[in-house]
Amino acid sequence: MSKVKIKQEESLSIKFIHQMELGDNRRLDLYFFLPKEMGINPQSLNEEEYYHSSITGRRSYYSSGLHLPLVQSRFVSQKKRTVDEFRLYLNLFAYQFAVAIETDSKELAQVEDLETFYGSLFELSEQVVNLLKRFRRNEPSDEKWKSYFENADNYLSWLCEQRLLKLLAHAPRSSDFTEITDKVVALCRAEAQYREDHNYNSTQTIKDPNRIANKMLLLRRLIQQGVVLKEELKTLGVGLKKMTTGIATGMVMLVVSALIIKAQGFFSGLTIALVLTLAVIYGFREIFKDDIRNAMWRIIQRGRPRWSRILRDTTSKNTIARQLVWLEFMRKKELPEAVSKILTKRHSQNKIDAEIFHYGIHTRVSQKDFLAGYSRIQEQVNFSFVPFARNLERGKAKIYKEQDGKISNDSVERRYQVNLIVALREGKQASQYARYKITMNRSAIIEITESDLPSGIESMEELPFQEELKVKEELKATSPLSE
Repeated sequence: MSKVKIKQEESLSIKFIHQMELGDNRRLDLYFFLPKEMGINPQSLNEEEYYHSSITGRRSYYSSGLHLPLVQSRFVSQKKRTVDEFRLYLNLFAYQFAVAIETDSKELAQVEDLETFYGSLFELSEQVVNLLKRFRRNEPSDEKWKSYFENADNYLSWLCEQRLLKLLAHAPRSSDFTEITDKVVALCRAEAQYREDHNYNSTQTIKDPNRIANKMLLLRRLIQQGVVLKEELKTLGVGLKKMTTGIATGMVMLVVSALIIKAQGFFSGLTIALVLTLAVIYGFREIFKDDIRNAMWRIIQRGRPRWSRILRDTTSKNTIARQLVWLEFMRKKELPEAVSKILTKRHSQNKIDAEIFHYGIHTRVSQKDFLAGYSRIQEQVNFSFVPFARNLERGKAKIYKEQDGKISNDSVERRYQVNLIVALREGKQASQYARYKITMNRSAIIEITESDLPSGIESMEELPFQEELKVKEELKATSPLSE
């Protein structure tokens, strides 16, 4: 069974990744416990605004290496394929290549040890060279096929160059690894010259950063066709919300009408006192109408999914999966018993009041209609912590120390610890759990660490790192492009 992987994405964002197979029925819940001193609550953070501005996802076909060689072999045997099939399998290969270089470069950027960083950078550059060579050996001669190949080749060349240059720009400085740096720079120059020799981009486009960036964004979208699933998002409860508004308005008007009748009976005729009384009544109506409506809507909406999503194959238009999405602030008494039990296993200094922010997603995957050669889809969802960080305090405190009669001080930063509990349920099986501690300040996430669970709670085991390496080596060894 595929598990869930939680890791840091950018300085102030995290992401979870998981794979789903044909016929899967999966419920995934993430419970963020935000300390109240962070100032994040239903009044300061709108769930709907946060969902649309700070949660981004990508769902695509996935191969762990067992099916990718099949896709690549189809890519090689061009003469037996139509133009549409060639383009589809070309996109599959190019997309896997792009995601791989992005993932490896992001992980490498977080390495601080000099020797490890430059050693891994050299290995990454060698892998880029080998993959690009194998990819270019299969350049088609037919003009109607060639344009698709050139688009993918142009983008992959530019992406590899940009990722390597970005790593060098933010790399720890050391004169001991000049040779590796020079080799990586030479590779980047060679790729730039390669694109120039093949006239992939005009001189005006190359000189204008905006034009080249937008062109590559367009090429990225082109290679995603057929691989990344099309999403149709629908907001749920629209009619129910309108009905709630009507009921709230009706209740307020009942009270207002009763007060008006009493006021008319108390005052004889149309007087200034009656007019002022009516003005006060209508003023209170406007004040409390929205509050009553919002309170009723929160009660009715609690526990209900907020959105539904349909995932479709962009080529066949078949429905691949259906999803329901939850996003809400919860009360402690609404937590599942297992989650509450996990929370009890904390150090006493960590047992502080917190707001509970819940994200849930229920996915039903189709039993068929997958692209030939694939039996899994991968979902990757990013959570930006920038809206959280806006409410945090900057570190202003200083720590003083004395040495040899001299007093010095160090500035300290204010850090916050967010607890994250992940719950996964497959079909009718028992739920599995994982707990993480996210340490952050106002400018970045410091670290993400996984914590132990209490006895009796079934945990999720991630794919071991050595097994991931084994899959990568298997892919490299079995790929027909390595011939």
